[in-house]
Amino acid sequence: MGMRRVLVTGASRGIGRAIALESVRQGFDPVLHYHRNREAAEAVASAVRDAGGSGTLLCFDCADRERTREALEADIAANGCYYGVVCNAGVADDNPFPALEAEQWDRVLRTDLDGFYNVLKPIVMPMVSERIRGRIIAIASISGLIGNRGQVNYSAAKAGIIGAAKALAVELAKRQITVNCVAPGIIETEMIQGIPEEEVKKVIPLRRFGKPEEVAALVCFLLSDAAAYITRQVISINGGMFG
Repeated sequence: MGMRRVLVTGASRGIGRAIALESVRQGFDPVLHYHRNREAAEAVASAVRDAGGSGTLLCFDCADRERTREALEADIAANGCYYGVVCNAGVADDNPFPALEAEQWDRVLRTDLDGFYNVLKPIVMPMVSERIRGRIIAIASISGLIGNRGQVNYSAAKAGIIGAAKALAVELAKRQITVNCVAPGIIETEMIQGIPEEEVKKVIPLRRFGKPEEVAALVCFLLSDAAAYITRQVISINGGMFG
């Protein structure tokens, strides 16, 4: 048996990139999804190949149901089923609710919440048919657990992912496929640019932001054989802010 294939969506940067790089170190073969940033995705693919993975790249918009299905079905047909899926791709588009435009609501819900359905729908039945005792991990957020000002859309999408993952966990449990959420707090990525750093650190008991590599380590544990009895859980990684 070769390296077990794990689809990582949004793998070109930030948390997704860290998950891809850590997963190949742990003996998995990450399939790298990206949407816009081909150059960054190519750099991750190159690092994955250096570590012994295939460096397969898939380009699609998670909000585009047809394109997502076509890309995933083609990859599965060509290269075989996934052992695991990390639903990490997401966008934020913040505004206080009175100023939150319909387009901002739709964009975030389409990408983050519909993306959960769009990505997993073509993948789950092949996993079941192949009797893969696989892993599904959705990247949620502290915003989906406690809400965050200016993020009614993002908090709604991430809370929706948590509910969807818990229900899917129950459905897939008899197949020995686990489904869990990882809910990061404030992690050092492009997504947090412009936040008042010192002020925010005061509300984090550990008094620092998290690193993408720390989230990746947790995700890769959930992918591992040692995590086979963990399902339907939301695991927070947020420096003690909540939960």
